[in-house]
Amino acid sequence: MYNDEFELTFDLADAGPKNEQRRPTLPEPEEAVVAAPPVQETRETPVSAAPENTPAPEREPEPAAEPQSTAPAAKGRTVLISGGDRGIGAAAARAFYAAGCRVAVFYHTNAEAAAALQKELPGVLAIQCDVASRASCELAFRAAEQALGRVDVLVSNAGIAQQKLFTDITPEEWQRMLDVNLTGAFNLCQLALPGMIRRKAGRILTVSSMWGQTGGSCEVHYSAAKAGLIGLTKALAKEEGPSGITVNCVAPGVIDTDMMASFTAEDKAALAEETPVGRLGTAEEVAKLLLYLAGEDAGYITGQVFGVNGGLVI
Repeated sequence: MYNDEFELTFDLADAGPKNEQRRPTLPEPEEAVVAAPPVQETRETPVSAAPENTPAPEREPEPAAEPQSTAPAAKGRTVLISGGDRGIGAAAARAFYAAGCRVAVFYHTNAEAAAALQKELPGVLAIQCDVASRASCELAFRAAEQALGRVDVLVSNAGIAQQKLFTDITPEEWQRMLDVNLTGAFNLCQLALPGMIRRKAGRILTVSSMWGQTGGSCEVHYSAAKAGLIGLTKALAKEEGPSGITVNCVAPGVIDTDMMASFTAEDKAALAEETPVGRLGTAEEVAKLLLYLAGEDAGYITGQVFGVNGGLVI
């Protein structure tokens, strides 16, 4: 740690402690595990017929039309969010849900968090998936597509982080970091694109990090994977633009999520002081940008990297 910089990692999946990277040894499921949302019962209200010869009541004047909303035109779209059980992913699920989208989230091992999100947002679909496994992605994506009908918007958000000296990183840790943070996005983009290309429409959003833009000491493998995600975004945007598909990247900075639970109040205050706007960011702020980029108003924006970092990286 250098005196002139703060190192912060974003663990968006169910990763282990900061200094220990463990590859899950769960067996590959034969079928994607889908947590079905609770069914809400609806009741029809009987309508009684008016008696004959009854004069019709005077019609009340219609209220003046409300001004049109300037909210992103994402309503009615189907959205798939990886790493959607907590942090930025869960905030994105809430934002898209509130905008009237049908939402499915992938979670890795935190079934409890996924179930809590489903309870909070009735109708949201939660599917178990290890994005580092192509077989797991194929099963989970098929389940999501069958439930949603199609995937209009893909938010590739799942990721892991680790702080470790470069000379101490094991080959297994290096590979796992790339598998989850970069290959996971490759897997999901390849599965989502055929339908988008066929419909000549789609939005792909990747979640990188400010360390993918600048590099972070003691996080070389994390920085390399996140930088690769930026390269994937830019190249894919050029390739898929003629098919009506936009591809953009969001690179968060210091975001106050549950991953900062181990930070003391003094640590957070120091990070806020280092940030030009004088505070930490929120997952909801990142989610609002993702929602905008998924809407019709962002149709001319593609191949871009948006820093949500309060000016910490410019």
